[in-house]
Amino acid sequence: MLANYLSVLIFILIGIFIGCVPLLASRILIPKKPNKEKTSAYECGFDPFEDARIPFDVRYYLVALLFIIFDLETAFLFPWAVVLHQIGWFGFIAMLVFLSVLIVGFVYEWKKGALEWE
Repeated sequence: MLANYLSVLIFILIGIFIGCVPLLASRILIPKKPNKEKTSAYECGFDPFEDARIPFDVRYYLVALLFIIFDLETAFLFPWAVVLHQIGWFGFIAMLVFLSVLIVGFVYEWKKGALEWE
């Protein structure tokens, strides 16, 4: 029974090896010469100008969440397009209903001002 899991064990060991060897090699081989420039915080090419622990505006999270929702919903279009000739008119109409719900949600969010950044 355990012989069936030997390939899984080998796969896990190879994965750990591939993940750890480059980290250890870089730790050993790269010269360590820290200076003020290398150890300073980097923020888009500028010196940090505020405390990193300030709260973010809720709108940032809202826009990010809306992007993820609408981005993932459009991912359903690719498998649908691949099998469209097999599912026929029923699949086409089902996708039209799905897209109409998606568009109504997008227009609603747009009209509510959730996509506006002041």
